[in-house]
Amino acid sequence: MACPICGKPAEAKYRPFCSSRCADVDLARWLRGDYVLPGSVSEEEERPDPQGEQRDG
Repeated sequence: MACPICGKPAEAKYRPFCSSRCADVDLARWLRGDYVLPGSVSEEEERPDPQGEQRDG
């Protein structure tokens, strides 16, 4: 199995990656939203965040 990030052979310790670096690269991509699962937007996602609203006073 090849590492999905760099293509080197995967190491059992980090499978499916070859190293902790490639595993961290993949995690960062998930956290940035680079990987997106297809689907429709739910009502909850469409609602504004009440904590993000500014208040006067």
